[in-house]
Amino acid sequence: MPGSPYLKEPPPGLITWPKLLLLVTPALLTFSAVALWQNLLKEWLALLTIVLLLTFLLRR
Repeated sequence: MPGSPYLKEPPPGLITWPKLLLLVTPALLTFSAVALWQNLLKEWLALLTIVLLLTFLLRR
């Protein structure tokens, strides 16, 4: 389709959602499992919330 924003191949270095999920999911699951195992789940969730809020506010 002429003028379509979709490319046949993504540009090199572009992080798409599938790539991002493959990078982030194992780390989050590992940290969450360790926090659950060490009874630190509330602290882990609080830290994760603060980091995500700061990221949101700084990127606006």
